[in-house]
Amino acid sequence: MTKRDQRWNHNTHYHPLILQAVPRGCQRVLDVGCGEGALARQLACLVPHVVGIDQDAASIDLARRQDPDGEIGFIRGDFLAHPFAPASFGMITSVAALHHMDARAAFGQMSQLLAPGGTLAIVGLARSRLPADLPWEAAAVTAHQGHRLTRTYWEQPSPTVWPPPHTYAEMRALARRAFPGVRYRRHLLWRYSLIWTKR
Repeated sequence: MTKRDQRWNHNTHYHPLILQAVPRGCQRVLDVGCGEGALARQLACLVPHVVGIDQDAASIDLARRQDPDGEIGFIRGDFLAHPFAPASFGMITSVAALHHMDARAAFGQMSQLLAPGGTLAIVGLARSRLPADLPWEAAAVTAHQGHRLTRTYWEQPSPTVWPPPHTYAEMRALARRAFPGVRYRRHLLWRYSLIWTKR
């Protein structure tokens, strides 16, 4: 891992969760909404073939510049429209990108592209429902301040979308319909995760 990839924010904080989900023997990973490629570069240490896709030209340019040997296939394009072959990936990952697209369509595409036995690992953003989620919000602020005592927060250059279109409860329901048996968790730093193995 390079020093650049050790930068910290609410997204990179959950990269280990993704990396721990890489299935044994996985040969090909697709990172959806790869941004400047921080997660893709870490995945490339574990998996022979890594592809990253993002619509933002500046992010893909930066990703390619940080991969001078061209070990990762970075694609500038729309994940929902790109002609990937069905069942062609042993793992699909996505961090803080799902709220940039139609979640139902993205779930359908991910299911199609994932090979049987493959793993889907998503870390996403959702919208809090107030006042019901105030305890979560308070805990997140406290945790964030605690991390800031020992870390410098890195503002990544990729485009942002705020607020997310769906609440945490809505994302959980969407995921459970799309991926039977999916493991959904809500995390402290304003994120949720989805881990699913395709049967």
